[in-house]
Amino acid sequence: MKRAAVTRRLIGLLLLAGGHPSTGFAQDALQPYQLVRSLQLIQDRIAAGDHAALPMQAKLLEMADARLRAANAEDYKDPKNFRALLVYGMSGGNPVTVEAATSRATTDPQSLAIAKGVIDYLNGRPGEAIEALRPIDPMTLPPDLGAFLALVKGSLLAGDQPATALGLLDEARLLSPGTLVEEAALRRSVGLAVAQGDAARFALASTQYVERYLYSPYASQFADSFVSGVIALHMSISQEKLGDITSMMDPEREKVIYLRIARRAAIDGLNELSAFASARAEQGRDGNTNQDDPRALLYASLSTVTSGTIEDVRAKLGKIDRTRLSEGDRALLDAAQAIAGEVVAPPTALPAEKPAPVPAAVAQPVPEIATVQGADDSGLPPVEGAISEQPAVTAISGGPAANAPDTAAAASPDPATVMPASAPSPAAGPEPADPTDAAMTRTRRQLDLIDQMLGAAPK
Repeated sequence: MKRAAVTRRLIGLLLLAGGHPSTGFAQDALQPYQLVRSLQLIQDRIAAGDHAALPMQAKLLEMADARLRAANAEDYKDPKNFRALLVYGMSGGNPVTVEAATSRATTDPQSLAIAKGVIDYLNGRPGEAIEALRPIDPMTLPPDLGAFLALVKGSLLAGDQPATALGLLDEARLLSPGTLVEEAALRRSVGLAVAQGDAARFALASTQYVERYLYSPYASQFADSFVSGVIALHMSISQEKLGDITSMMDPEREKVIYLRIARRAAIDGLNELSAFASARAEQGRDGNTNQDDPRALLYASLSTVTSGTIEDVRAKLGKIDRTRLSEGDRALLDAAQAIAGEVVAPPTALPAEKPAPVPAAVAQPVPEIATVQGADDSGLPPVEGAISEQPAVTAISGGPAANAPDTAAAASPDPATVMPASAPSPAAGPEPADPTDAAMTRTRRQLDLIDQMLGAAPK
């Protein structure tokens, strides 16, 4: 209650200052540390889900920047004002302002070292920033400065020293609970836990984030890391634990998360996870099912597109209203239908292929076919897979995502998609003789193409 009252008073003062004809006068009436503290309070409201405070954050950054630029050496003799300068820099401030103000300040060597590290960090010099900040322990600093420093150091060390980075992010949370610093530290911890393969840490950080910061404007970044983590750590995270985490979300967010997991799992061949996530997305909550959501139907069908229930899958795919799908999902539907059709296509090439191995002692037929193949593929006799595979590739490349650069690059190399199926010589590669195995081999090649046609995640 006390924090909320202080925040309201500060916002009122700042609104008055922002609307006054002489805004500069109002800014000068406030000390730099007061403006920066106001900025932190607004950022904490944003982390808690107050999206309406975003414009105020921009205004406060502008006002703080002007005040810090105008501050003189006497102002920076107050340690609170110099700490405010550093916090401003680590809050996304202007590096030019931080550098100019530091050049005028007279303060202790440790504060100047932090300032150098912050300036290097803001100017994209991570190596120099790490060296400047390495000897400084965030836990020995005042909490408002130490929390930001721990967050910055954790971010800088995430690539090379992920375990150390996780420890620093924990310190940031300890020093600044319930703030934007904790939100950012938790969000980054989720991704680092995935990189470390630490399923327990991933589940704990995800649970804490959903409990506290689900409505943060930066929660979409958490969702990306969470979905990727569920896929990467699927062998270590139980469906029960996944359900516990998502149960804390509102029904719409839970549905979207499960749809995204189902989509990724289907593409990666994780059929059990895809089926589970699709079922949960369809199930809904509080009696409100999502069985008419075409995305749930599509992703559920993908997990069984090469199974023994293929006729049922084809029927489900045929009932999906493609007008309610995104462009990327329409391409995915086209590809799934092409694959399903290929799985049940009759092996017309087998009768023509069987006599070929009989004259094994005669060397002429193989070079003849190879020569004809090099000259004109369309003149070849039917070969298993050659007829059914080309339409499938055409169907995919002709879909809505065909113009995407990645898709075009993936679909263009013919040897990768046609040669293994059409090569008649036994030395050319172990193409499965069984028609079902051959269809499965071709299907997996098609699924590789699907992965490049997905586009954006469902909204």
